[in-house]
Amino acid sequence: MSNFENLRKRAKLYKRWHLDRYYPVAAEIRRWLPRYSGLNDRQILDCAFKLADAQELVAAKEGFESWTALKQGLTLMNTPQQTKASTPTFIDAQPQLFVRDIGSSCDFYVGKLGFGLAFTYGKPAFYAQVFRGAVRLNLRSVDMPFLHPDFRLHEEDALSATITLDDAKALFLEYTRAEVPFHQGLRIEPWGAQTFIVRDPDGNLIAFAS
Repeated sequence: MSNFENLRKRAKLYKRWHLDRYYPVAAEIRRWLPRYSGLNDRQILDCAFKLADAQELVAAKEGFESWTALKQGLTLMNTPQQTKASTPTFIDAQPQLFVRDIGSSCDFYVGKLGFGLAFTYGKPAFYAQVFRGAVRLNLRSVDMPFLHPDFRLHEEDALSATITLDDAKALFLEYTRAEVPFHQGLRIEPWGAQTFIVRDPDGNLIAFAS
């Protein structure tokens, strides 16, 4: 666990992100503070969010019911008899895909792959997030090719993201009906997994596996 000073700085950072309307922080607020669970990202960023709220968020992520409980817990954990270091718990990962046009990419992931649009950011938009189930993909626009033009000649199957799900075949059939461009069709891997790979308009390869 971080020391108390680092946790204080983290709370101030969350408060500043909310003030700056940094959309990814809305997902963190919704996940860890139940009173925000029914609000979308924009509604959360429109709400008042005080330092005490940010401290409560940090406490919840550290496994405490309140900021006061966190401070008390840190005091106990830092006593001489407390020698065992805690192990960080990974919550999730959000791959970032580099694209040339946010609008076209959102159309593909929403219209073809069945994702929802969490948000777009910027005027014009240069950043967006799409989601389906618990999976979130961040899209970031760039003005030049992210990969060298010859990269695919040498690394044909280099993946940008892998998404696991309970039924790859059902999703493959859904995407076939939607005429999604496949890089690799449905197959059974030597280790038993069912997989297929989709190519997005910018050449990002997204693997789906069950």
